[in-house]
Formats: sequence, structure tokens, C-alpha cells
Amino acid sequence: MKQESLTVGAVIFPGFEMLDLYGPLEMFGLAGDGFQIRIVSESGEPVESSHGPRAIADDLFSDDRRYDILLVPGGRGTRNEIHNRVILEWLKKRSWDCRFVTSVCTGSVLLAVAGVLEGRKATTNKLAFDWVASFGVNIEWQRKARWVEDGKYFTASGVSAGIDMALALVDHILGPTAAEEAALRAEYQRNTDADRDPFANVP
Repeated sequence: MKQESLTVGAVIFPGFEMLDLYGPLEMFGLAGDGFQIRIVSESGEPVESSHGPRAIADDLFSDDRRYDILLVPGGRGTRNEIHNRVILEWLKKRSWDCRFVTSVCTGSVLLAVAGVLEGRKATTNKLAFDWVASFGVNIEWQRKARWVEDGKYFTASGVSAGIDMALALVDHILGPTAAEEAALRAEYQRNTDADRDPFANVP
């Protein structure tokens, strides 16, 4: 029986990190028909990334559309978005009714401020670790982790770690063969050990 595809809602905001977003989305896209990808933003205007190129959303927060998987990238823009009640309230609402909540890099700070990670283990970019870990209450921040899985919550360390996290989720949903094939199509050397974190001791 053919598996029903899951819809990924990938959030963008001014100053999002490009690889945080497109790395995981590429892995979901290469996993065959298992995932449908939608990009979501607060407004319908083109959204500028940390490095300049802009992205255009398929959906708006106000559409109130549900997603099976929520993907929250990081980037310099998170330092502004932690004060944006619109995105924080949307993340909180959508996190409760989706099957999986994922973040990459400092995207986890938005989940923390939104109150989504309370009582959970999580990780984030090492270079911004202390700043991110200063937010939220009762969150077990893991400094040494390529990614952290806690129930339906998958949080990745810095930037490229989002690719390994996405493949781990593909593995979780569709099985190891689907994850291995996606990595092969991307000619990507996958890290399957969440505890093998070569950047854990970055000062």
C-alpha cells in the first residue's frame, strides 16, 4: 500500500539561513513521494535570507493551514523574530497539531521562546549556544549533539546538521532505505550517529 505523503511547512522570515532551510528540504524532496513541501511566511512579500537571495512563500500564517512536519530554520534574523508575537503565536499553535516539529541552528530559539520545547531536550548552533540556551524554562539544552530527538521534536545543531537531522526523520518515517537513497542521490556522506558531533568543542 502506498504511504500517504506528509506535508512539510517550512517557515521563512527576514534573515533566515539558506542551508538551514534548503538542506533539509532537499533531503525531504529526494525521499521520493513521501513529502510535499510548502514554504510559509508572515506576509506574501519576498523574504530576504541572511545572504541576500529572497524566497517566496506558498502559504501565509493567516491561511491557518495545518502541516504534518514543521521546519524552523535559524539565521541572524532569529534575533529579531524572538520579539515577533505573530510568528511565535503561529509556531505555538502549529506545533501542537503537527506530527513532527523540527528546527535547525538557532531556529530552536524561536521554539523555545514560543514555549514549544518546555520539558524537552534540544540543541542548537554551537557558536550561539549560550545565547539560545538563555531562553525557555525547563529545556535540557544538549551542547554535544549533531541533532536531538525527543518525541516528535527534532532539533539540529548548526547549519549543515539540519541535513543529518532531516535524514534521521526520513529514516524514522519511511525507514533507513529511503534515507540512504536520499543521501546517495545528493552524494552526501550521512552522519547516522546523533552523538558524533565534531563541533561540540568549538569555543
